[in-house]
Amino acid sequence: MAGRGDFFGQLWKEYAWSDSRYLTSDPFVLCMETVTAICWGPLSFCVALMITFQHPLRHPLQAMVCLGQIYGDILYYATSMFDHYYKGVTYCRPEAYYFWGYYFFMNFIWIVIPGYLLYHSVEASGRAFQALAKQSKSEQDNRYTKKRN
Repeated sequence: MAGRGDFFGQLWKEYAWSDSRYLTSDPFVLCMETVTAICWGPLSFCVALMITFQHPLRHPLQAMVCLGQIYGDILYYATSMFDHYYKGVTYCRPEAYYFWGYYFFMNFIWIVIPGYLLYHSVEASGRAFQALAKQSKSEQDNRYTKKRN
């Protein structure tokens, strides 16, 4: 990406000011971005379709994608902090704009939004299991009443 002169190549280079690992073929970043491109990206489109068509598997898949995004973002922050504090290597330019604007805020969005959606999915799944349990209990009570009569 770094050698490209098109719009996306320029965006990649601009973001690399906040995290130079994107220009150095860092193994963690390569692995993380590969998983994102192969798994989370396509699954996100799948979840969007499921939301549109109100598919019953929407919430389990949405929870899976959200957990993957949150986990990846935590690892992204953690590996950078580890290198900073234990190896003395800093990947961000010293200007606050690059650290707080690009590195922190642009990545924190990928914790906040999936966190909200994960909460919503867990809540919806909980309601579904609660309704199923109530229905099962009602059916068992009906069978018991029929046997007594």
